[in-house]
Order: sequence, then C-alpha cells, then structure tokens
Amino acid sequence: MKILVTGGAGFIGSHFIRLALRQKPPFTITNLDKLTYAGNTRNLEDVARTPRYRFLREDINNADKVDRIMKGHDAVVHFAAETHVDRSIHDADLFLETNVRGTHNLLRSALRHRVKRFVHVSTDEVYGSTLGRAFRETDILKPSSPYSASKAAGDLLVLSYLTTFGLPVIVTRSSNNYGPCQFPEKFIPLFITRALHGKPLPLYGDGKNVRNWLYVEDNAEAILRVLKKGRIGEIYNISGDTEKPNITVARQIVRLVGEMAGIPVQKIQIQPVTDRLGHDRRYSIDSRKIEKAIGWRPRTTFEDGLRRTVAWYIRHARSKGGR
Repeated sequence: MKILVTGGAGFIGSHFIRLALRQKPPFTITNLDKLTYAGNTRNLEDVARTPRYRFLREDINNADKVDRIMKGHDAVVHFAAETHVDRSIHDADLFLETNVRGTHNLLRSALRHRVKRFVHVSTDEVYGSTLGRAFRETDILKPSSPYSASKAAGDLLVLSYLTTFGLPVIVTRSSNNYGPCQFPEKFIPLFITRALHGKPLPLYGDGKNVRNWLYVEDNAEAILRVLKKGRIGEIYNISGDTEKPNITVARQIVRLVGEMAGIPVQKIQIQPVTDRLGHDRRYSIDSRKIEKAIGWRPRTTFEDGLRRTVAWYIRHARSKGGR
C-alpha cells in the first residue's frame, strides 16, 4: 500500500511513520510536510534512508502541488494541522487556512485520484468540555477555541465527502498526546524543558483543569489499526484512559525532573498565571468503540510514559543540536 502522510515531520505523524515502516506487508510512504516551527525532519533521521520512504516539503494549501503528489497513492493519513490553542486565540487565520482549506484541498485531490482510504486525524477538543460522562462518537460537537472549531470544521468536511461523493473516509479523535519529540509549547514538554532550565512552570488558573493523557506511540498504533481495519464512514475516539488535573501532572513533572536530572525540587517552582480565554474544564472521551471494533487499548501507563518522556528531554537537553 502506498500512503500519503501529511504532517509526518511533526509530533504524532513522525511516530506513525516510524511504526508504519515496520509493518508487514510493507507500506511505501510519502511524507508531505510544510516544516513549520513544529515540524522537524530530525524526528525521522533514523528512517530517512529507507527505500520505501520519501520526504517532500510542501504546503497542503498549494492545491496544484497536492494534486500532483496525490497521484498513485492508495491511502491518505492526514495529520497536518495548526494545533496550538493559545496561538489560535491570538490569530485564527492560519488555523482556518490549514485545518479547513488545506483539508479540503486534500479531499478534492483524493476524490479525483480515487484514493481507497482517507484517515483524518482529529482531536477530542471538538467535543468541548464535559463535567459529566465521557463523550462518545455520536455526541454533538461544541468546540470552545478557534483551534478546536477549525478541527471540527475539518471533521465535518471530511464526513461530507463520504455522503456527497462516496470518498472512503474515517475520522479519529484522540485525547491529549504526550511523549518524545513534541515541540515544547504544549503543556508537558513546556513544563519539562522549563524545569530543566530552572524556569518557573506557568500553570493556568487554579490548575484543576482535567486532561485525558495518551502516550503518542499508543495513538500511532491506534491510527495504524484504523487505517488497516477501520470501517469506512466511522469515527473512532482514541483515549489514554488517564484523566488528571494539570496541577497533578505539574507536580509529577517536578518530582521526575528532580529525580532524573538531579535538580533540587525546591528550585522548580509552579507559578499560577492568568487563566486562558475559554479554557475547557475537562476533556473526557469514551474509546470503547475502537476497543470493541478493532481490539485497540492503550499499552502505556501515564507514569511509564511520563518517565520515558522526561528521559528523552533530558538526553536531548544534554546533547549538541538536540531539540
């Protein structure tokens, strides 16, 4: 199978590509990535010379280039997106351009070239916040930020191409990912890298906002299984089954950085800051559907995954040229 992966030099996409190249029968992968600040070809240095892998630097907003690249591919796995909530609050234009218009360019081209599977990688943030039960795939979308609204729009566009044109699409919605290689603007890598450099950890509001954490390699495996076995037209929630208040995660990071990097914990300060606009209180998704339909469950406990993540940032902080 020849797969076009968009955004494959980014955090989740690079882990997916590495996993997919190990599969049998083998996949052939084209990685199309614009290489924004959050994408880095060094994330895939270990597979860069693999004969079944090629990298193309291109923007999904360039419809003509996308159409030429799409030709000959059997499937698309679409990771490329602007993803940072804070950035979307300050300037939403790029989020709409990439997450909506860019997604539409890919859909039109995939339809033209009769792609057999189009997997759209989305987020639990499209459901909004819940203080009750975990969200299921059939629940309405109530995004709270320009970022999550742009992703919800992308989801709906993707599903419309099945209903209107018969394009074989599938949508995945995962909870908050963490792990090695994540650009240090997101909560966990930001706090780890700041702790390693003796800087305060800026915690929004009262720190009681709850997130559901998913180790990135577990999400990559789930998406790969959906590509292989998922039913056309379905949405699959992918949950790490680990809900924790941000203050709890911050304290775990302080403890692990202190233990693993030899930094006195007294020197690592958690500093409350003004809460983010429209800050969702709790994310929670139910992933029983993917467990029942495809047999996927997360393998990595939060404690093990966080320890591996801290270890990776410590190694790269100490190595020349490390991110």
